[in-house]
Amino acid sequence: MTDSVRPMREPTYFILAALQDEPLHGYAIVKRAQELSGGRVRLTTGTLYAALDRLTGEEMVQVAGESVINGRHRRTYELTDQGRAALHAEAERMAAAARVVRDREPRSAAMVRTVPA
Repeated sequence: MTDSVRPMREPTYFILAALQDEPLHGYAIVKRAQELSGGRVRLTTGTLYAALDRLTGEEMVQVAGESVINGRHRRTYELTDQGRAALHAEAERMAAAARVVRDREPRSAAMVRTVPA
């Protein structure tokens, strides 16, 4: 089951969004998700890697490569086609929900009925 069936949690959405342009390693995903969310999403290491494990299991992301830099193991992740489709489906779902409010004509004050107290 993919997250496109149910609304994505905001951290999941921004993890996938962080990976839409290029593969990234964990710290870069954290920084990019925070940047894309305007600072709302601040992922801890534990939250990020739990989400990446889940998203890998759901075949939304995959390991793009592994390397050792300055003695530290670094794994790079990328979106799969399924992950990209789920990200776009979620963006469309949120846009449709926003249109319900944004495109609504405001009622005039004369049309609004009030109930006497």
